[in-house]
Amino acid sequence: MKFTISGKNIDVTPSLRDAIEQKLGKLERYFTPETEIIVTLSVEKERQKIEVTIPVKGTIIRSEQVSDDMYVSIDLVEEVIERQLRKYKNKLIDKHQEGGNFQPEFAVQEDDIDDGEIKIIRTKRFGIKPMFPEDACVQMELLGHNFFVFSNAETDEVNVVYKRKDNTYGLIEPEFD
Repeated sequence: MKFTISGKNIDVTPSLRDAIEQKLGKLERYFTPETEIIVTLSVEKERQKIEVTIPVKGTIIRSEQVSDDMYVSIDLVEEVIERQLRKYKNKLIDKHQEGGNFQPEFAVQEDDIDDGEIKIIRTKRFGIKPMFPEDACVQMELLGHNFFVFSNAETDEVNVVYKRKDNTYGLIEPEFD
């Protein structure tokens, strides 16, 4: 993969360049060696922002992440892009279309085609510790997720916080009849 790294109001140090190439280099399993990755770093007051654009045949994969630490932003942007690739795998590469910049192993397989049947393909298990809904929102943002499951410290029930389209938060509480 070919990296084009630039900075606005920030010097791209060798350690930043190495961190970007190491973290985003994990994505090379999805792309061919000639794939170009355009990275722009910028700083505005306390905001450390990274924008990553990957042009591929017929589409653009893009993510932008902001935090108070550039290295955290780099970690977040890699997670988001990898999640986008998994989520849009069937949409990005049609079985009748050439794979473009993607590795052949990443191309859609016959068993990847959605036949309308609901299939659970992965189960995650994680510890739930009691916390307040506001703390759960902070944790969700740190993870870069759109929702977060937690045990509510006030009610001792399992709740979910989620990010709404208008950048506010919602809380889902169980209601037992």
